[in-house]
Amino acid sequence: MVELSRIVGFLDAELRIASIPDYGGAVNGLQLENPGQIGRIVAAVDASLPVVEAAAEGGPGLLLVHHGMFWQGVQPVRGAFYRKIRAAMEAGLAIYSAHLPLDVHPEWGNNACLARAIGLQGIEPFMDWKGLAVGLKGRWQGAREELAGRLRSVVGGPVHVCPGGPEELATVGLVTGGAGSEVAAAAAAGIDAFITGEGPHWSYPLAEELGINVLYAGHYATETFGVKALAAELAARFGLPWGFIDHPTGL
Repeated sequence: MVELSRIVGFLDAELRIASIPDYGGAVNGLQLENPGQIGRIVAAVDASLPVVEAAAEGGPGLLLVHHGMFWQGVQPVRGAFYRKIRAAMEAGLAIYSAHLPLDVHPEWGNNACLARAIGLQGIEPFMDWKGLAVGLKGRWQGAREELAGRLRSVVGGPVHVCPGGPEELATVGLVTGGAGSEVAAAAAAGIDAFITGEGPHWSYPLAEELGINVLYAGHYATETFGVKALAAELAARFGLPWGFIDHPTGL
């Protein structure tokens, strides 16, 4: 068993929880504490009721998620929200969430892991949001369909392609999750193809008009990488077992 405070201290410092801006509902950091001892690490994308109930079956531990419990804002502690908190507390399960701090981490981040997996070269920060580079871009030599095929293999699922730009690619940018609405910013950065998880309907015709390829690889599918990488790091550092609860949304 390891003290929860040791793990939280490490995470807060390494992920720069206090200094990285985020959406109000992210509430990054420790969202639910337990009595203080951790015997295992569980990773998941979302702190949803099915995920929390599955994680709680193993007893005291730390559930590490990308999307925490408060995305819907302030709400009464009743119904599914009550059952989720009760299940975690009865099992001694702590919950820690890291959204943008995990997306942008240079080693364990969703962006960094995906960029390495598809083979981007010369990787550098990309796309500013409140002074924070929320994505990465780099060199990628090959055809558009080659990139789509590699991306399908990496995320283990379908990739919807908007062939709005050149067929032969030289530069690729990516922002995991729901960044499709930033297609204009991606085009302005001069890249040939923009990889993200999902986007609004209007992002597709806009990409055609702006002359940029967009590859929508799934919000969930592009954001499994960070929690897995971070859980593996915690397990190695603190000598704890870890596992991943796969609960895809299909989005």
